[in-house]
Amino acid sequence: MEAFVAIIDFFGKKKSERPVDLDMDRQRKYEALVRAYHRDLYRYAYWLCKDPTIAEDLVQETCLRAWKSLDSLQDDKAAKSWLITILRRENARRFERKQFDLVDIDDHSNEAKVSDDPHHQSEWVHAQIMKLEVDYREPLFLQVVGGFSGEEISQILELNKNTVMTRLFRARNQLKEMLDSDDNHKGAHNG
Repeated sequence: MEAFVAIIDFFGKKKSERPVDLDMDRQRKYEALVRAYHRDLYRYAYWLCKDPTIAEDLVQETCLRAWKSLDSLQDDKAAKSWLITILRRENARRFERKQFDLVDIDDHSNEAKVSDDPHHQSEWVHAQIMKLEVDYREPLFLQVVGGFSGEEISQILELNKNTVMTRLFRARNQLKEMLDSDDNHKGAHNG
């Protein structure tokens, strides 16, 4: 009997199979999240940085952080907004770590706005959105491109829902004013 107790003390007590199952469930949950949302994460990351390599790095860092804190995800329905929040924070960390040189950005031509080419129209709209202040630009992007509701955007940006709705309203109005201003400016030159 003493030998048996010594063996148990030496090797430790037999661990239950349950922790292995929990890890497997955790891994399956993580893999399902990555499969379901990696395209959305990449699209958002690319929109933020306009560089495919940096976007891939942001998504990779987001996935790494998601894996490390997967246990903090309480509601699977909130997974997409949870991942987007992680990605936003990773992007912010990128700026904390690195000092960028400032460069002038060329203004997009108004011709792109009236072009029949969807790519040029998309670029023009993107350029107009990028002219908005970040407080208005980000919620608008999350709603239009990300398909998030006002409630989800408020969670992602950690803002009151009413604040988000006000910013969305103002962002749309500012875009409309830019469009009207460009149309009036173009008409003045043609008249």
